[in-house]
Amino acid sequence: MFRIEFFLLFFFVSSVSCTYNDGDKNFQDSSMYDFAHPKVIKLGDELNEISGIVYYPKDTSVFAIVDEEGRLYKIPLKQPGNTRQWKFDKKHDFEDLVLVDSTFYVLVSNGDIEKVRFKGDEIITSSSNFSDFLKGENEFESLYYDKDSASLVMMCKSCEADPKKSVSRFLYTISDSVPAYKTALSLNMAPVAEKLAINKHLKASAAAINPVNKDLYVVSSILKLVVIFDAKGDFKEVYKLDPVLYKQPEGIAFTPEGNLIISNEWSEDGFATLLLMKNKKGGEQ
Repeated sequence: MFRIEFFLLFFFVSSVSCTYNDGDKNFQDSSMYDFAHPKVIKLGDELNEISGIVYYPKDTSVFAIVDEEGRLYKIPLKQPGNTRQWKFDKKHDFEDLVLVDSTFYVLVSNGDIEKVRFKGDEIITSSSNFSDFLKGENEFESLYYDKDSASLVMMCKSCEADPKKSVSRFLYTISDSVPAYKTALSLNMAPVAEKLAINKHLKASAAAINPVNKDLYVVSSILKLVVIFDAKGDFKEVYKLDPVLYKQPEGIAFTPEGNLIISNEWSEDGFATLLLMKNKKGGEQ
């Protein structure tokens, strides 16, 4: 039933979106996703600074946050013009969003995590301070949920202790009565640097686990890359993204069947978008 619904969704958005094809062979597709030909949903001006996203399968919507505004948005993919919003906090540098059960977790760029949940018409919030766990100059844009550890995982965009070929990660345990930060294994970026002949930090801007094969997908907006790691954290693949399409990719999410959604911030000569890519393997691995 879900497959039929998602197929109908893609058929629908094709009438309100567009497909790009610049024919550049430098931008290859993976065996699962057609990165060069996503369905493109244009978003309203209030979402120009869209960053973190999460898919909501109950009604095929996407929840999203924007930079520097404490607002939660709900975007119906079938009718994106009917976006709703709720204010949960004042101005901060908000970067990513995760939904676990009925609770939202919002990442702030300094590593703080804000917990947001609805109780009737009331919004209840609480927060944890990363600076209480680790001092120094640290910047984060990526937060994802790992079911195996029942924890949220933060990835460094720019952390004081990180060398160029390593990306530090931190767990935020939510299964315990008192949430807490813990150090996790770093990701080795040396194979990526070697394959692309670069010597730069990854600058991760978004990450999510593909529910179909448990691979970790990491987006770098600055480098215009999607880097894929297996469940153990070992490098598998890397794909260059066309900057004409992916002007500023800041969020990533998957549907339960592994269809891919990437959020794209507004740029000087365009508008904010959601980019939808169907899982070409149909869930069969």
